[in-house]
Amino acid sequence: MPDVQPTTEIPPSEEAENGGIAGGAVVVWPLAPERVVPDRAPSERQARRELRTQIARLERELGDTFVSAFPCSGLDVSVPAAGGPRLLSLGELERLRDALAARLTEARRELSRRGEQEERNRILLERMLLNPGRYKFVRIPCADLGEGGCGEWHVRPRFGLIGMLAGWWQVKLSSGCPLAGGPPVAGGPGHR
Repeated sequence: MPDVQPTTEIPPSEEAENGGIAGGAVVVWPLAPERVVPDRAPSERQARRELRTQIARLERELGDTFVSAFPCSGLDVSVPAAGGPRLLSLGELERLRDALAARLTEARRELSRRGEQEERNRILLERMLLNPGRYKFVRIPCADLGEGGCGEWHVRPRFGLIGMLAGWWQVKLSSGCPLAGGPPVAGGPGHR
């Protein structure tokens, strides 16, 4: 860019009273030439817009997949950072879209596999409730049924050893969770 120097003008006396510097010169800076930003080709702009729309849809669907699997954990729905804030090229946008599509497919496959396993366990639980004698000592954690908590359904003999010898079986739901505090430990904070 060429070096721009200001020019000086001496205003007439009436201009000096209205807007110029009284008794002096007015400094006039020439306008700098406008920077012309090369316009991207319409096809590239449209391609970028379409890729960003696809990426947003995939991220939304990945979030919906995570929400639908809520009580369960371990479903990877993270969206990796692209190396900080910057404008991604078309190739990088395509790679991001493809990675999100692959992650979404894998998350849906995992969710489907879990759903099938939970359905099999629910059917097993129904059978256990109908005929506990056929499923002696079988245990099903509530997490394997798609339920929250740490409880467990299990078939056990009614009245202990006598019930086992007599063939009296029942299905029980145990809480499965240990006591919050447990017994005090010698020398621990609750010990006197």
